[in-house]
Amino acid sequence: MQRTKPPFRADQVGSLLRSAPLKDARTRFAAGEIDAEALRRIEDEEILALVRKQEEIGLQAVTDGEYRRSWWHYDFLWNLDGVTRVELDQGIQFAGVQTKAEAPRVTGKLGFPADHPFLAHFRYLKSVARAVPKLTIPSPSMLHYRSGRKLINMGLYPDLEDFYHDLGEAYAGAVKAFGDEGCRYLQLDDVSFAYLCDPEQRQMLADRGDDPEKQPEIYAGMINRALKDRPSDMAVTMHLCRGNFRSTFVASGGYEPVADLLFNRVNVDGYFMEWDSDRAGGFEPLRFLPKGKTVVLGLVTSKTGTLESKDAIRRRIEEASKFVDIDQLCLSPQCGFASTEEGNTLAADEQWAKLRMITELAKEVWG
Repeated sequence: MQRTKPPFRADQVGSLLRSAPLKDARTRFAAGEIDAEALRRIEDEEILALVRKQEEIGLQAVTDGEYRRSWWHYDFLWNLDGVTRVELDQGIQFAGVQTKAEAPRVTGKLGFPADHPFLAHFRYLKSVARAVPKLTIPSPSMLHYRSGRKLINMGLYPDLEDFYHDLGEAYAGAVKAFGDEGCRYLQLDDVSFAYLCDPEQRQMLADRGDDPEKQPEIYAGMINRALKDRPSDMAVTMHLCRGNFRSTFVASGGYEPVADLLFNRVNVDGYFMEWDSDRAGGFEPLRFLPKGKTVVLGLVTSKTGTLESKDAIRRRIEEASKFVDIDQLCLSPQCGFASTEEGNTLAADEQWAKLRMITELAKEVWG
Protein backbone atom coordinates (compact mmCIF):
# COMPACT_ATOMS: atom_id res chain seq x y z
CA MET A 1 0.00 0.00 0.00
CA GLN A 2 1.02 3.61 -0.50
CA ARG A 3 2.29 5.74 2.39
CA THR A 4 0.65 8.90 3.69
CA LYS A 5 3.68 10.16 5.61
CA PRO A 6 7.35 10.49 4.59
CA PRO A 7 9.33 8.82 3.28
CA PHE A 8 7.04 8.00 0.38
CA ARG A 9 7.01 4.89 -1.82
CA ALA A 10 8.39 6.99 -4.69
CA ASP A 11 10.79 9.55 -3.27
CA GLN A 12 13.94 11.47 -4.12
CA VAL A 13 17.10 12.52 -2.33
CA GLY A 14 16.84 16.25 -3.02
CA SER A 15 19.29 17.93 -5.38
CA LEU A 16 18.34 18.37 -9.04
CA LEU A 17 20.24 19.51 -12.11
CA ARG A 18 20.45 23.29 -12.22
CA SER A 19 18.49 24.93 -15.02
CA ALA A 20 20.19 27.00 -17.74
CA PRO A 21 18.61 30.32 -16.59
CA LEU A 22 19.74 29.63 -13.01
CA LYS A 23 23.31 28.81 -14.06
CA ASP A 24 23.43 31.96 -16.18
CA ALA A 25 22.14 34.10 -13.32
CA ARG A 26 24.66 32.71 -10.86
CA THR A 27 27.49 33.34 -13.33
CA ARG A 28 26.32 36.93 -13.85
CA PHE A 29 25.99 37.47 -10.10
CA ALA A 30 29.54 36.19 -9.50
CA ALA A 31 30.77 38.60 -12.17
CA GLY A 32 28.96 41.53 -10.52
CA GLU A 33 26.56 42.00 -13.43
CA ILE A 34 23.40 41.52 -11.32
CA ASP A 35 22.74 42.09 -7.62
CA ALA A 36 21.55 39.65 -4.94
CA GLU A 37 17.90 40.69 -5.30
CA ALA A 38 17.93 40.05 -9.06
CA LEU A 39 19.51 36.64 -8.44
CA ARG A 40 16.88 35.81 -5.82
CA ARG A 41 14.04 36.66 -8.23
CA ILE A 42 15.46 34.32 -10.86
CA GLU A 43 16.00 31.59 -8.25
CA ASP A 44 12.38 31.98 -7.16
CA GLU A 45 11.10 31.65 -10.73
CA GLU A 46 13.23 28.59 -11.48
CA ILE A 47 12.35 26.88 -8.18
CA LEU A 48 8.64 27.43 -8.81
CA ALA A 49 8.95 25.78 -12.24
CA LEU A 50 11.01 22.96 -10.68
CA VAL A 51 8.42 22.29 -7.97
CA ARG A 52 5.60 22.14 -10.52
CA LYS A 53 7.60 19.64 -12.59
CA GLN A 54 8.14 17.38 -9.57
CA GLU A 55 4.44 17.51 -8.75
CA GLU A 56 3.47 16.85 -12.36
CA ILE A 57 5.40 13.56 -12.49
CA GLY A 58 3.73 12.39 -9.29
CA LEU A 59 6.21 12.94 -6.45
CA GLN A 60 4.48 13.34 -3.08
CA ALA A 61 7.41 15.32 -1.64
CA VAL A 62 9.17 18.16 -3.46
CA THR A 63 12.41 20.04 -2.86
CA ASP A 64 13.86 23.29 -4.19
CA GLY A 65 16.49 21.18 -5.95
CA GLU A 66 19.11 22.90 -3.73
CA TYR A 67 19.02 25.62 -6.41
CA ARG A 68 20.29 28.34 -4.06
CA ARG A 69 23.37 26.32 -3.03
CA SER A 70 26.78 25.67 -4.51
CA TRP A 71 27.37 22.57 -2.31
CA TRP A 72 24.99 20.07 -0.75
CA HIS A 73 26.54 20.69 2.68
CA TYR A 74 28.94 23.62 2.93
CA ASP A 75 26.38 26.40 2.29
CA PHE A 76 24.46 25.29 5.38
CA LEU A 77 27.54 24.78 7.53
CA TRP A 78 29.33 28.06 6.90
CA ASN A 79 26.17 29.97 7.80
CA LEU A 80 26.16 28.53 11.34
CA ASP A 81 27.36 30.76 14.17
CA GLY A 82 31.07 30.13 14.75
CA VAL A 83 31.81 28.79 11.26
CA THR A 84 33.78 30.62 8.56
CA ARG A 85 34.27 29.82 4.88
CA VAL A 86 37.98 29.40 4.07
CA GLU A 87 40.09 28.68 0.97
CA LEU A 88 42.19 25.51 0.99
CA ASP A 89 45.25 24.30 -0.92
CA GLN A 90 43.22 21.56 -2.58
CA GLY A 91 39.65 20.31 -2.84
CA ILE A 92 38.09 16.95 -1.99
CA GLN A 93 39.57 14.13 -4.08
CA PHE A 94 37.00 12.01 -5.88
CA ALA A 95 37.72 9.22 -8.38
CA GLY A 96 39.71 11.10 -11.00
CA VAL A 97 38.43 14.61 -10.22
CA GLN A 98 38.73 17.21 -7.46
CA THR A 99 36.22 19.72 -6.08
CA LYS A 100 36.65 23.44 -5.48
CA ALA A 101 39.21 24.15 -2.75
CA GLU A 102 37.06 25.62 0.01
CA ALA A 103 35.64 24.42 3.32
CA PRO A 104 34.03 25.50 6.61
CA ARG A 105 36.37 26.30 9.54
CA VAL A 106 35.25 26.49 13.17
CA THR A 107 36.39 29.91 14.42
CA GLY A 108 33.85 30.62 17.18
CA LYS A 109 31.31 29.03 19.52
CA LEU A 110 28.82 27.01 17.52
CA GLY A 111 25.16 27.95 17.29
CA PHE A 112 22.20 28.26 14.93
CA PRO A 113 21.47 31.88 13.98
CA ALA A 114 17.94 33.26 13.74
CA ASP A 115 18.74 34.64 10.29
CA HIS A 116 20.21 31.47 8.78
CA PRO A 117 19.43 31.74 5.03
CA PHE A 118 17.99 28.21 4.84
CA LEU A 119 15.00 29.40 6.89
CA ALA A 120 14.02 31.80 4.09
CA HIS A 121 14.78 29.09 1.52
CA PHE A 122 12.33 26.72 3.19
CA ARG A 123 9.75 29.47 3.68
CA TYR A 124 9.65 30.07 -0.07
CA LEU A 125 9.48 26.34 -0.90
CA LYS A 126 6.57 25.89 1.52
CA SER A 127 4.74 28.87 0.01
CA VAL A 128 4.75 27.40 -3.51
CA ALA A 129 4.54 23.65 -2.86
CA ARG A 130 1.26 21.75 -3.25
CA ALA A 131 2.99 18.49 -2.34
CA VAL A 132 4.91 17.99 0.93
CA PRO A 133 7.88 20.42 1.06
CA LYS A 134 11.05 18.52 1.96
CA LEU A 135 14.14 20.23 3.39
CA THR A 136 17.59 18.68 3.08
CA ILE A 137 20.50 19.73 5.29
CA PRO A 138 23.87 18.10 5.99
CA SER A 139 24.15 15.84 9.00
CA PRO A 140 26.11 17.38 11.92
CA SER A 141 28.89 14.84 11.34
CA MET A 142 29.81 16.68 8.13
CA LEU A 143 31.41 19.56 10.04
CA HIS A 144 33.89 17.09 11.51
CA TYR A 145 34.33 14.25 9.03
CA ARG A 146 35.89 16.11 6.11
CA SER A 147 38.83 17.66 7.95
CA GLY A 148 38.72 16.46 11.56
CA ARG A 149 40.57 18.48 14.17
CA LYS A 150 42.51 20.46 11.52
CA LEU A 151 39.73 23.00 10.83
CA ILE A 152 38.47 23.29 14.43
CA ASN A 153 40.05 26.12 16.45
CA MET A 154 42.07 24.44 19.22
CA GLY A 155 41.75 27.45 21.55
CA LEU A 156 37.95 27.35 21.37
CA TYR A 157 37.55 23.59 21.53
CA PRO A 158 40.59 21.97 23.14
CA ASP A 159 38.34 19.02 24.00
CA LEU A 160 36.43 17.65 21.03
CA GLU A 161 33.69 16.42 23.39
CA ASP A 162 32.70 20.08 23.86
CA PHE A 163 32.70 20.57 20.09
CA TYR A 164 30.42 17.56 19.56
CA HIS A 165 28.08 18.77 22.33
CA ASP A 166 27.80 22.31 20.96
CA LEU A 167 27.35 21.09 17.40
CA GLY A 168 24.50 18.81 18.48
CA GLU A 169 22.90 21.73 20.34
CA ALA A 170 23.30 24.02 17.30
CA TYR A 171 21.49 21.44 15.22
CA ALA A 172 18.77 21.13 17.86
CA GLY A 173 18.26 24.85 17.38
CA ALA A 174 18.05 24.32 13.63
CA VAL A 175 15.49 21.52 13.96
CA LYS A 176 13.33 23.70 16.23
CA ALA A 177 13.59 26.69 13.89
CA PHE A 178 12.65 24.64 10.83
CA GLY A 179 9.83 23.03 12.79
CA ASP A 180 8.52 26.49 13.72
CA GLU A 181 8.52 27.34 10.00
CA GLY A 182 6.27 24.34 9.34
CA CYS A 183 8.84 21.83 8.13
CA ARG A 184 7.48 18.32 8.62
CA TYR A 185 9.87 16.44 6.34
CA LEU A 186 13.54 16.95 7.19
CA GLN A 187 16.45 14.98 5.75
CA LEU A 188 19.98 14.78 7.14
CA ASP A 189 22.48 14.10 4.35
CA ASP A 190 25.41 12.08 5.64
CA VAL A 191 28.38 10.44 3.95
CA SER A 192 30.26 9.54 7.12
CA PHE A 193 28.44 6.29 7.98
CA ALA A 194 28.83 4.90 4.45
CA TYR A 195 32.44 6.11 4.23
CA LEU A 196 33.16 4.30 7.52
CA CYS A 197 32.41 1.03 5.70
CA ASP A 198 35.48 1.59 3.50
CA PRO A 199 38.82 0.31 4.91
CA GLU A 200 40.73 3.14 3.20
CA GLN A 201 38.51 5.78 4.80
CA ARG A 202 38.84 4.12 8.19
CA GLN A 203 42.62 4.19 7.79
CA MET A 204 42.46 7.88 6.84
CA LEU A 205 40.62 8.63 10.08
CA ALA A 206 43.10 6.62 12.14
CA ASP A 207 46.06 8.36 10.47
CA ARG A 208 44.75 11.79 11.43
CA GLY A 209 44.09 10.77 15.05
CA ASP A 210 40.42 9.78 15.07
CA ASP A 211 39.16 6.36 16.17
CA PRO A 212 37.12 4.79 13.33
CA GLU A 213 35.51 2.42 15.84
CA LYS A 214 34.20 5.28 18.00
CA GLN A 215 33.27 7.87 15.34
CA PRO A 216 29.97 6.22 14.34
CA GLU A 217 28.80 6.30 17.97
CA ILE A 218 29.90 9.93 18.32
CA TYR A 219 28.05 10.92 15.16
CA ALA A 220 24.94 9.01 16.24
CA GLY A 221 25.03 10.87 19.54
CA MET A 222 25.13 14.25 17.80
CA ILE A 223 22.20 13.35 15.57
CA ASN A 224 20.14 12.15 18.53
CA ARG A 225 20.94 15.35 20.43
CA ALA A 226 19.84 17.37 17.40
CA LEU A 227 16.50 15.55 17.24
CA LYS A 228 15.74 15.39 20.96
CA ASP A 229 12.96 18.03 20.84
CA ARG A 230 11.74 17.72 17.25
CA PRO A 231 8.00 18.15 16.64
CA SER A 232 6.17 14.86 17.14
CA ASP A 233 4.76 15.03 13.60
CA MET A 234 8.10 15.80 11.89
CA ALA A 235 9.41 12.92 9.78
CA VAL A 236 13.23 12.81 9.73
CA THR A 237 15.22 10.71 7.30
CA MET A 238 18.93 10.24 6.70
CA HIS A 239 20.60 9.91 3.33
CA LEU A 240 23.76 7.79 3.14
CA CYS A 241 26.11 8.20 0.21
CA ARG A 242 29.59 7.13 -0.91
CA GLY A 243 30.29 10.41 -2.69
CA ASN A 244 28.73 12.07 -5.72
CA PHE A 245 30.54 14.81 -7.64
CA ARG A 246 30.28 15.06 -11.43
CA SER A 247 29.12 11.41 -11.43
CA THR A 248 32.20 10.15 -9.54
CA PHE A 249 32.58 8.64 -6.05
CA VAL A 250 34.91 8.37 -3.04
CA ALA A 251 34.15 5.25 -1.00
CA SER A 252 33.22 1.59 -1.41
CA GLY A 253 32.02 -1.16 0.94
CA GLY A 254 28.75 -2.70 2.14
CA TYR A 255 26.80 -1.36 5.14
CA GLU A 256 27.50 -4.32 7.44
CA PRO A 257 29.99 -2.50 9.77
CA VAL A 258 27.46 0.23 10.69
CA ALA A 259 24.02 -1.31 10.04
CA ASP A 260 23.08 -2.33 13.59
CA LEU A 261 24.07 1.04 15.10
CA LEU A 262 22.57 2.97 12.19
CA PHE A 263 19.18 1.30 12.28
CA ASN A 264 18.79 0.79 16.03
CA ARG A 265 20.63 3.69 17.70
CA VAL A 266 20.08 6.65 15.37
CA ASN A 267 16.66 8.17 16.08
CA VAL A 268 15.45 8.84 12.55
CA ASP A 269 12.40 7.41 10.81
CA GLY A 270 13.91 6.34 7.51
CA TYR A 271 17.11 5.89 5.54
CA PHE A 272 17.86 6.70 1.91
CA MET A 273 20.53 4.13 1.04
CA GLU A 274 22.73 3.78 -2.02
CA TRP A 275 22.40 0.42 -3.79
CA ASP A 276 22.94 1.29 -7.45
CA SER A 277 26.29 -0.47 -7.84
CA ASP A 278 28.36 -3.36 -6.52
CA ARG A 279 30.30 -0.87 -4.37
CA ALA A 280 27.36 -0.81 -1.96
CA GLY A 281 27.41 -4.55 -1.22
CA GLY A 282 24.31 -6.71 -0.72
CA PHE A 283 20.98 -6.24 1.04
CA GLU A 284 21.89 -8.46 4.02
CA PRO A 285 22.32 -5.47 6.42
CA LEU A 286 18.57 -4.82 6.08
CA ARG A 287 18.04 -7.69 8.55
CA PHE A 288 18.91 -5.21 11.32
CA LEU A 289 16.08 -2.79 10.41
CA PRO A 290 13.54 -2.69 13.29
CA LYS A 291 9.78 -2.53 12.88
CA GLY A 292 8.50 1.01 12.47
CA LYS A 293 11.44 2.23 10.38
CA THR A 294 11.72 2.52 6.60
CA VAL A 295 14.53 2.14 4.08
CA VAL A 296 14.31 3.91 0.73
CA LEU A 297 16.17 1.73 -1.76
CA GLY A 298 18.47 3.83 -3.96
CA LEU A 299 18.38 1.43 -6.90
CA VAL A 300 18.19 3.99 -9.72
CA THR A 301 21.50 5.71 -10.38
CA SER A 302 21.77 9.48 -10.66
CA LYS A 303 25.30 9.18 -12.06
CA THR A 304 24.37 8.28 -15.66
CA GLY A 305 21.47 8.98 -17.99
CA THR A 306 20.84 5.36 -18.94
CA LEU A 307 17.31 4.47 -17.84
CA GLU A 308 17.07 1.26 -15.82
CA SER A 309 14.47 -1.34 -16.78
CA LYS A 310 11.47 -1.66 -14.48
CA ASP A 311 11.85 -5.43 -14.44
CA ALA A 312 15.46 -5.20 -13.23
CA ILE A 313 14.53 -2.77 -10.45
CA ARG A 314 11.51 -4.87 -9.48
CA ARG A 315 13.74 -7.92 -9.12
CA ARG A 316 16.10 -6.01 -6.83
CA ILE A 317 13.20 -4.84 -4.66
CA GLU A 318 12.13 -8.49 -4.35
CA GLU A 319 15.69 -9.42 -3.42
CA ALA A 320 15.78 -6.76 -0.69
CA SER A 321 12.41 -7.98 0.64
CA LYS A 322 14.04 -11.30 1.55
CA PHE A 323 15.71 -9.50 4.47
CA VAL A 324 12.96 -7.08 5.55
CA ASP A 325 9.21 -6.74 5.04
CA ILE A 326 8.49 -5.07 1.68
CA ASP A 327 6.10 -2.73 3.51
CA GLN A 328 9.20 -1.16 5.12
CA LEU A 329 10.72 -0.35 1.74
CA CYS A 330 10.43 2.55 -0.72
CA LEU A 331 12.24 3.52 -3.95
CA SER A 332 14.37 6.48 -5.04
CA PRO A 333 17.55 7.40 -6.92
CA GLN A 334 20.68 6.49 -4.96
CA CYS A 335 21.64 10.16 -4.56
CA GLY A 336 20.77 13.62 -5.79
CA PHE A 337 21.45 14.61 -9.38
CA ALA A 338 23.57 17.64 -8.48
CA SER A 339 25.27 17.37 -5.10
CA THR A 340 27.18 20.47 -6.20
CA GLU A 341 26.06 23.14 -8.63
CA GLU A 342 28.16 21.54 -11.40
CA GLY A 343 25.77 18.57 -11.54
CA ASN A 344 26.18 15.01 -12.77
CA THR A 345 26.88 13.95 -16.34
CA LEU A 346 23.34 13.42 -17.61
CA ALA A 347 20.68 15.57 -19.27
CA ALA A 348 17.63 17.08 -17.58
CA ASP A 349 15.31 14.90 -19.68
CA GLU A 350 17.16 11.81 -18.45
CA GLN A 351 16.81 12.99 -14.84
CA TRP A 352 13.05 13.42 -15.21
CA ALA A 353 12.68 10.09 -17.00
CA LYS A 354 14.27 8.35 -14.01
CA LEU A 355 12.05 10.11 -11.48
CA ARG A 356 8.94 9.42 -13.56
CA MET A 357 9.87 5.74 -13.84
CA ILE A 358 10.28 5.58 -10.04
CA THR A 359 6.79 6.99 -9.45
CA GLU A 360 5.27 4.55 -11.96
CA LEU A 361 7.09 1.53 -10.57
CA ALA A 362 6.21 2.41 -6.96
CA LYS A 363 2.51 2.30 -7.89
CA GLU A 364 3.00 -1.05 -9.60
CA VAL A 365 4.87 -2.59 -6.66
CA TRP A 366 2.97 -1.11 -3.70
CA GLY A 367 -0.44 -0.44 -5.24
